[in-house]
Amino acid sequence: MLTNSPIRPTIPVVDLNRAKRFYETTLGLEPVPENNDTTSGIAIFECGNSTLIELYQRSPSKADHTVATFEVSNIEEEVNMLRGKGVNFEEYDMPEIKTQNGIATQGSVKAAWFKDSEGNILCIHQIIKK
Repeated sequence: MLTNSPIRPTIPVVDLNRAKRFYETTLGLEPVPENNDTTSGIAIFECGNSTLIELYQRSPSKADHTVATFEVSNIEEEVNMLRGKGVNFEEYDMPEIKTQNGIATQGSVKAAWFKDSEGNILCIHQIIKK
């Protein structure tokens, strides 16, 4: 059934134009032109491996969890690049997650979390190759 179907995160945003600027300028994602008319209340961006992410305009909502994760090959490089564009990474000191310089290492995985322009929590994630 759905085993071969692509999945795309749909992320609520209050200010679609502000969010579009963040995803395009700060994160470097390419908008899908035919689906990027703000009058429709949605914006779709291309991500890696033919995946998409969709933003949709709605009244304020608050998610206290990660809404989308980007797989990267070098998390330290990505963190530094995003910090250079003004992104602030979350710092956690909990029994299950502790970050150092914004990055948590758990077994063979490294992850870092940050918020988009609308307060949604995003993650960048690297599998450590041995």
